[in-house]
Amino acid sequence: MSASTTVNATSAVGGPPGRSGRRGGREPSPWTSRTVVHAMLGIAALYSVLPLVWLVTSSTKSLGDFSTTSAFEFADWNLPANLRALFSEADGVFLAWARNSVLYAGVGAVLGALICTACGYAVAKLDFPGRRTLFAVTLTGVLVPTTALALPLYLMASEFRLVDTFWAVFLPLLTNPFGVYLARVYAEAAVPDEVLEAARIDGSGELKTFFRVALPMMRPGFVTIILFQFVQIWNNFFLPLVMLTDPRLFPLSLGLYQWSTRVSQFPQYNPLVITGSLLAVFPIIVAFLVLQRQWRSGLTAGSVK
Repeated sequence: MSASTTVNATSAVGGPPGRSGRRGGREPSPWTSRTVVHAMLGIAALYSVLPLVWLVTSSTKSLGDFSTTSAFEFADWNLPANLRALFSEADGVFLAWARNSVLYAGVGAVLGALICTACGYAVAKLDFPGRRTLFAVTLTGVLVPTTALALPLYLMASEFRLVDTFWAVFLPLLTNPFGVYLARVYAEAAVPDEVLEAARIDGSGELKTFFRVALPMMRPGFVTIILFQFVQIWNNFFLPLVMLTDPRLFPLSLGLYQWSTRVSQFPQYNPLVITGSLLAVFPIIVAFLVLQRQWRSGLTAGSVK
C-alpha cells in the first residue's frame, strides 16, 4: 500500500485512531465534575444534619410551641424545664434506660470486639483443622438478618430462664460475624508471621502472643470493630423488644419508643421523647470522635517501621 493510500484511509476515518473517539464530543471539565461531587456531598450532609437540627430546635420548645412554630424555628427557651420533666418522669426511669444502654453498648462493644478480634486472629494466623470451614460457617451469619434470629434467641433464653433479664440482651450482642471477618482480614495484613514466630521462640504462649504482640498491631482494626459494635448495640431495638418486659431493663431505644406510642393519647410525652432522643444521640457522636482519633493515630503508627 502506498503512502497516499494510507493518508486517504486515515482521512476517511476522521484522523488518527487516538483522536477519533474525541471528535464530535467535549470532555467534561474538572470544575464541573468537582461541582457535581460537592453538590452530592452537600445533599448527603443536609440529609444527615437536618434531623439533628430539628432535634435541637424542638427540644427547646414547650408543648404549646410545637403547634405555633415551624420545625426549625426556635421558640422560648424551655430546654431546662424539658430536662427536669425528662429526668423526673416515672421516678427517673430515663436515667435507668441510659445506664442500661451504656452497659449494653459500652461493655458489650469492648468485649464483643475483643472476642471478634481473637477469633479473626485465630482463623488468620493459627493452623488448626477445619479453620476454613469454621470461618465459612461464621460468614453465613452475615447473610442472616438479626430479626430472623430473634425468635430462636428468645426460645434459647426461655430454655435457660434468661427472658426479661439483663443477660438475655447482653449475651447475644457479644458475637458479630462481620467483626470476625474484618479482624481476619486485618490480621492477615497487619501481623507478620515472622513476628509471631519470634515471639514463640522467645517462649511466649499463644494468649500472651495475641495480647502482647498481635493485638497492638491490630489496634486500628480493633477500634473499627468497637465502633461498629457500639453503634449497632446502642441502636438495637428489636432484640430488647422481644426479650424484655420490665421497663427498668429497657435501653434508651426501647424506652423512648414506649413513650412515643403514648403521644397520641398523652401529648405531654412529646417534649420528653424529643429531648430524650437528643440526649441519646450524643454518646454515639462522642464515641465516634474519640475512637476516630485513636484510629488515625494507630494507622499513622503502623505506617512507619
